[in-house]
Formats: sequence, C-alpha cells, structure tokens
Amino acid sequence: MNLLNRFTATVKSERLYDFADQLILAVSGGVDSVVLCELCHQAGYTFSIAHCNFQLRGAESERDEKLVRQLGVKYGAEVMVKKFETDAYAAEMKISIQEAARSLRYEWFSELIENRQFNEKTTQKAYLLTAHHADDNNETLLMHFFRGTGLHGLTAIPAKYGDIRRPLLGFFKEELLDFSRENNLEYLEDSSNASSKYTRNFFRNEVLPLISQVYPQVKYNLQDNIGRFKEAEKLYRLSVDELKKKLCRLKGAEVHIPVKQLLQYDNKALIYEIIRDYGFGEKQVEEVLKLAGSESGRYLDSPVMQYRLIKHRHWFIISPVFSAASALIAIGEQEKYTGYEQGILSIEKIMNTGKQVPAETDTAWLDTKLIRYPLVLRKWKAGDYFYPLGMKKKKKLSRFFIDLRLSKSQKENCWVLETDKRIAWVIGYRIDDRFKITAHTKEILALRSES
Repeated sequence: MNLLNRFTATVKSERLYDFADQLILAVSGGVDSVVLCELCHQAGYTFSIAHCNFQLRGAESERDEKLVRQLGVKYGAEVMVKKFETDAYAAEMKISIQEAARSLRYEWFSELIENRQFNEKTTQKAYLLTAHHADDNNETLLMHFFRGTGLHGLTAIPAKYGDIRRPLLGFFKEELLDFSRENNLEYLEDSSNASSKYTRNFFRNEVLPLISQVYPQVKYNLQDNIGRFKEAEKLYRLSVDELKKKLCRLKGAEVHIPVKQLLQYDNKALIYEIIRDYGFGEKQVEEVLKLAGSESGRYLDSPVMQYRLIKHRHWFIISPVFSAASALIAIGEQEKYTGYEQGILSIEKIMNTGKQVPAETDTAWLDTKLIRYPLVLRKWKAGDYFYPLGMKKKKKLSRFFIDLRLSKSQKENCWVLETDKRIAWVIGYRIDDRFKITAHTKEILALRSES
C-alpha cells in the first residue's frame, strides 16, 4: 500500500476528521508539513494553511514564510501568517526559546479554531493538523522517559488532542522524504535542525543514532512500545476510574474522600489521580500524606486552580475556594474575606478599648487569644452542640433551633464557625460562651456576615 492510501486509511480508521470538516494545516515549510499539504490535497481534502514566523533566524524565517505563501497559491488555500516576538516573550516569561515558541504557536492555533465560523445546520467542525511523525513520537517518548514521567508520558504524542489532529504519526521521516521526491515537492531545511543544543535535536542527532548501532530496529521497537503503553494506559484508566467512583463522593461542588479508606490502598499514583483534576501536582502527594495524619481543619491550596484540600475529621474534602456552593470552607489567619452560600464573611482584628460592643445577630465578637486557625466555616449537622452565650451547659443545635422556633428552611440554611473542632458562632444567632470577650480580652476578632 502506498503512502497516500495508508494516509487515507489512517484518517478513516482513527476517525481523525471528515471531508466536511474545516482543516487548518500548520505548515512551517519543512518537508513534513509540505508532505502533509500534498497528502491532504491528493486525498481530496479542502484546507487552509497557518504559518508561524518566530523571527528567530533572520532571512531564513522570511524565506520560509515566502514558500508557505507559494504553497497557498499552489493549492488554492487561504494562508494565515502570524509573526511573533519570540525572544522578547521568552525573556518576559523567563522560559526557553523552545518553550516560548511552543506556547505562542498553540495559543494562536487555539484562537484560529475558536474564530473559525461553523455551519450550525451541519456537523461541520474545525481541526488544526500538525505534521508530527513517527520519529518525532520516538524522540518524545525518550525525552519524557529521561526527564521523568508517568505512564501517560510514555504514550508520547497523541493523534487526537482537543481540536488538534496528527495524521502522520504512523509514518517515519524517511517515508515522507521518499514521498516528497516522488512528487517533486519543494521544501526548505531549517538550519537549526543540525544543532544539537536543543533537546529534541540532541536526541535526534546524537542519542538515537548511537542506540541504533546496538539495536538497529530501535525506531520500530519504540513505536511498538508506544502502542503497548497506550494499551496499558487504557487498563490503568479503567482501574483508576473505578477506584475514584468508589472513593470520591460528590456533595454539591465538593468532593469528599474517606482518609482511612484511601490510605489502605497504599498507592501514591491513586492519590495523584484524584487530586490532579483540581490543579494539584505530583509533588504535593507527599503533602497530602502528611495532611492525612494532621489535625482537623488543616489544608493544602492548589497551586494552579482555585481549590483547597481540607482535612476534616476522617475525611479529605476538595472544595472550591470562595465558592458559594462550598459546604465546608477553611479560613487562614491572614484572610479578611470569605465567600460562602449566605454571602460574605468579613474578618477583622481590633483592640479591645473596653467599650461595650453592639449586640448584632450578624456580627460575632470573639476573644482572639482563644481562637485557633484555620477556622472552619460549614453548615451545621445533627449532633452539633455549643455553649450558648450566657450559659455554662452545652446545648445541641437541634434543641437550640427548636427553642428559637426556627422553620425547616431556616434550620437547613444555618452555618457555624468552628475553631479547633469547637463551634464558636452559630452564624446569625449566637456565639459560644467559651469565646466571649471579657475585661481581660486584649484583642477582638470581629466577624460579620453580609448577604
């Protein structure tokens, strides 16, 4: 089977895209992307072309752009060109030139897809096609392996990722070169490809040629391994998904996980799989394990997303930060405002001047020295009790609400503020006598609930 037939068979078998879809081809002017254009043309696909000019190689960059524009004329395709100030961006973001180029490239690609107009009366979609091939895939596998990766990293480059499609992943570079010669295709060489100072080029120019001296079939073996890793990951994902269903209990916007049950699996990978969706990284798994043995109310903040993992008694609770949907919110000592279902809780420390504080149901005046952080803001539950202001005996909240003749909805919407597992304030009703201010109080913690 020739390359064209294998190409069309791959697109069909992997369901990458259809003839009705709008295709945008990422074209650099090198042999890989030029071959991709020709294959799509010969296969009968209509496409437009997107070219990134990173302005890193002076005249070469302008030469590449010129060739890509000529390809647009050849195929009757729209050509979109974006010039980037790559050096300046890399310096501003304090990242490598390679990282900067990748970030800028894919950000623009996303914009192209989003801005593409679809015909809502059909199933027409838009996809961005890149010319990554089997050799790129092998290099990526090795780079991931030596840098450090999980099972997913060993599957290398995906053929499908969001709106991106990579139809050449099953073909080696030498096959693309043969096809270009057979079809008299004009393409350009990037002079930087010869330099091994870039990581990918180092693996391409130095590492793989050396390995092939010992294992001549290495490039085929690596492809086979990628296939095996993909199949293994499918089984892994099935197992992880089943365990997550067993352990993770959704309660509104929160996820509740029994600590003891989670630790019984003695598996760090499982912990990571649970927390990764909320912006926590692999390095925080050890912190989660430490948190498991800590006291109630301690928490970790996600470094990427607005989530907090809270240790609450025998549970881990993953909760959105400042979410009105959260039923349990941890409050740090430095926080001045916290959003919750009933509105905003403002927190302020003031000196005790000896003046009588106003009696307001939406405000609590507590003795700061009696407070332990983090505070926990949550809905009340059966079994809760406190010592109502002016009383020396504890009272269950359920009995307290009956005495106040609260309606069912009023009880359901009642929140409490905890410190060190003790209720300090039944919000909107009464503080706990144990935390009241006295003549000996030096600093007051003033809390106000505003709807």
